[in-house]
Amino acid sequence: MTRLFSPALSGRGLPKAVAIPCLLALTALGGCGGGATPLTFDLAALPPQGRPVVSARSVVVLEPVGLQPMEADRIIVRERGGSLSFLGGGQWADRLPRLVQTRIIQSLENTGRLRSVSRPGDKVPADFQLVSEIRAFDIDSASGEAVVDLSAKLIADGTGRVANARIFTARVPIQKVDAQNAAVGLDTALGQVLADLVRWVNSGR
Repeated sequence: MTRLFSPALSGRGLPKAVAIPCLLALTALGGCGGGATPLTFDLAALPPQGRPVVSARSVVVLEPVGLQPMEADRIIVRERGGSLSFLGGGQWADRLPRLVQTRIIQSLENTGRLRSVSRPGDKVPADFQLVSEIRAFDIDSASGEAVVDLSAKLIADGTGRVANARIFTARVPIQKVDAQNAAVGLDTALGQVLADLVRWVNSGR
């Protein structure tokens, strides 16, 4: 998979884009930008931090859940009144939940604070499961903002007890509702959410 944002090791930057064929025409929420070849955008993880202080905790990160439109790889616009549409001309490098899951894992790994960070399929013993829901990951056309809203729960593995729960939200103004500006705004908003989420997971509170 070609990365279109600056790699996490070099920090977060503006996206570059590469044209690829449209993989799927979704008529319920819009087509593929009038038949034009969409640009593909990636999301960046947080870069590595300073000297790590490793704890004994380990976390398994489940793939976030979300409404059906967010299960795809399309950039979403929330219109006035709450209706959703796909933004023509752009798409994500992977399904949004899987892409967000990967960036959460990489961001947690880059802190060096946890004993291990894994996916459920890795079958690595863990102290906690990080369960999350993508409540919003879209462009609010009314306010002209990129909005990322993620709810998260830390669940003790084995007992199923919810150790902590929190909602993380970020809103970033964009200059124009198009694929390039939307991707930059949503990447920036996700970066703010990831920073808060990583601090929360590492603190255990």
